[in-house]
Amino acid sequence: MKVKRFFAQSMAEALKQVRAQMGPDAVILSNRRVDGGVEIVTALDYDENMARQRLGDQAREATNGSKLAEMQAEQHRRLEQELGRSRDRIREVREKRANLGAGYAGAAGLLDDAALELQPEATATTASATAAQVGGSYSDELAQMRAEISSLRDLMGAQKPKVEPASPASNAVQQRLSERLQEFGLGMELANSLSRRHKGGRLEDGWKQSLKMLATGVKTARQEWFDEGGVYALVGPTGSGKTTTIGKLAARHVLRHGADSLALVTTDRYRVAAHEQLFVFGRILNVPVRVVDESNSLDDSLDELSDRHLVLIDTAGLTISDKGYQQQLSELARSHHRIRTHLVVSATSQPRIMKSVLHCYKMANLAGCVMTKIDEALTLGESLGFVMESGLPVAYYTDGQKIPEDLHHAEAVPLVRLAVERLKTLQQQQAVAEGA
Repeated sequence: MKVKRFFAQSMAEALKQVRAQMGPDAVILSNRRVDGGVEIVTALDYDENMARQRLGDQAREATNGSKLAEMQAEQHRRLEQELGRSRDRIREVREKRANLGAGYAGAAGLLDDAALELQPEATATTASATAAQVGGSYSDELAQMRAEISSLRDLMGAQKPKVEPASPASNAVQQRLSERLQEFGLGMELANSLSRRHKGGRLEDGWKQSLKMLATGVKTARQEWFDEGGVYALVGPTGSGKTTTIGKLAARHVLRHGADSLALVTTDRYRVAAHEQLFVFGRILNVPVRVVDESNSLDDSLDELSDRHLVLIDTAGLTISDKGYQQQLSELARSHHRIRTHLVVSATSQPRIMKSVLHCYKMANLAGCVMTKIDEALTLGESLGFVMESGLPVAYYTDGQKIPEDLHHAEAVPLVRLAVERLKTLQQQQAVAEGA
């Protein structure tokens, strides 16, 4: 896995650097504002299992994939800082030595090799001892250098993956529990993790305990958008249900608070007649619809709608390879308005697709997610597992085409109960099919 950090004055410039140097397959581990611009930490060939191995015991604090990526990025920053500090100390010692003459040249070569190449302890000790014989004036500097090298060696050692064999469930009950959780829809890794926490007892006790832990791990939004107000953008792949979800949200808001406090915005100017459906919603609900294009920027549109209590932004379902992908996400990220971007994920998607979509839109500073097409999914464990591992709070979920009846404010416990009911229904259907 290759990790690299980029600095730029704007998010758009940083993303251009990432694409040029790392390619389209780079994964964004973290992004944050720093003095003079933004900082992005990226990785190639990113693997969560390998990241956990690299972090060692620290990975236990990472309860989801998002937290794990942040910890991996922070470790990379810390390592770069240590390397930079050591190089500065080496440069200082080298300059002092040059000022006093060439008499210490022999010790200089040994010291530079030990510090820059991070050779084993014996080499560093030999360099220090040789330099100490040359002159006592460098004793303090050498002691500090040895401490720097030792610190770097420890840090580099922590980066080495600790390969531990994947152990199966410790007993038959844990094994059966893991299989049941996978039938529920959870991935193997998460199912094994939950089942191992059941130390003993009946299978049903472990099942209830695992469902409680799952409900605890699923975050949801405390307050509804209609009451809180603000600017919300929905992003996600084509066909995930962004525009239909915005129509449901808009209709619900109009029923509660009227049309005067709502506005709709679309940034989809890449497809022919892409915003026609949104204009239909606008005409039916009697709310304004604004289109972001070359002559109307996103901030200009939001400035015009600043008197509205709630503004909903629809976006184009673009992938990394599509033209306009970076431009659209950059518009959301660099806006001077507080835009709370939410990822729209279909419950019918495969877990790998969900993770891929998350990495694709992670640079948009996601504040949460919306689950759609709950009614079309055979099981809901895949969606709950994704939410738990990503750490994204679920704001709403949809389970049909009716507007606005099939829109629901998300709560963890009811979602888990709904998933259990869906599993029972699937099992009953399988039993009937087998009997037939």
